[in-house]
Amino acid sequence: MFNDEQPSYEDVMGGKAKSPSAFEGNFWEFGVYRLVGHGKQTNEKCGSFCKVVGCSRVELHDKAVFGKDGRLVNCCGKGFFRPVFRSCDKPLCPVCYERGWAVRGAKSIEFRLLEASKRFGLVEHIIVAFPPKYWGLSDEALQSLCDRVLKSRGIIGGVKLFHGARYNDVEEARRKGVLMGWYWSPHFHVLGFILGGYGKCRGCPKCVKGCGGFVDRNYRLNEVDGVYVKVKGKRKSVFGTAWYQLHHATIRTDKKRYHVARWFGCVSYRKLKISKELRVEWDRLHKPRCPICGSDLVRHEYYGCNLDIIAWFRKRRGARESVSGVYDKASDWSEVVERGSGSYEED
Repeated sequence: MFNDEQPSYEDVMGGKAKSPSAFEGNFWEFGVYRLVGHGKQTNEKCGSFCKVVGCSRVELHDKAVFGKDGRLVNCCGKGFFRPVFRSCDKPLCPVCYERGWAVRGAKSIEFRLLEASKRFGLVEHIIVAFPPKYWGLSDEALQSLCDRVLKSRGIIGGVKLFHGARYNDVEEARRKGVLMGWYWSPHFHVLGFILGGYGKCRGCPKCVKGCGGFVDRNYRLNEVDGVYVKVKGKRKSVFGTAWYQLHHATIRTDKKRYHVARWFGCVSYRKLKISKELRVEWDRLHKPRCPICGSDLVRHEYYGCNLDIIAWFRKRRGARESVSGVYDKASDWSEVVERGSGSYEED
């Protein structure tokens, strides 16, 4: 059950895991575990400019819209254009993990959970945190323990996202009397469904022991297994929550295909079947569109003299850099008829 390659139970109980420097190697490594985005760049093309997509249908742009800065933009005679950069979509790639792999994974999670919510209700964000006595368990044992804890609390299905470490910021480090940085503390973030829902407990000013709600059930079971389970507030965006949790998840480097996101219960691939046609239609409805007229964004070539736009073609985007589109004179652009599609492009 215990894995010699992981931080040992003695190390953890001795307090060494409270310091990122307690383990050999880099602060983002814990045995064979590593935080996503802390590997080697997959390809020299990662983050390089690929193409420009946009909409130049000026006949539909005779209006004004609000830009991202909140200012009103007169779009008469203008189109909308944005650059697309290459992404390998690998979880350990320091260039592509945040804007490529995490975005793609969050989209898949959002699609499956929103389809499941039609049958099982509201998607909840649940945290499952283990006490130190479990910190030396192997990955398989932690996954199995998490499944048992979720089932005992009445969580019927969803997706588990594994996090092997937590982060102490300056304020937390000062308050706890420990070093700032990442430290080993395995836990799971779950996006899923609770049997009977969480509505009875959400907003309740005082939980009454014996009320039969989720909090009451969780309180009684915590006295038995010591595992901390908490339901967070109502989700504003399933995609946003999934992306944020993927963005600092943990992966195993000794396995070729390690799945950070694992489906379980009523939403597992075996129990919830969703047709490919439905996914294709969902992707079509949720693809990026022109903010002026709502048309599809298609490939364009530039023939103008705007130096800021010309700089796109030589740009290499950083891992955390978000490059916005622009409203520009449509006559400087020409639509391109694409022949085929590359497999190395970011959505």
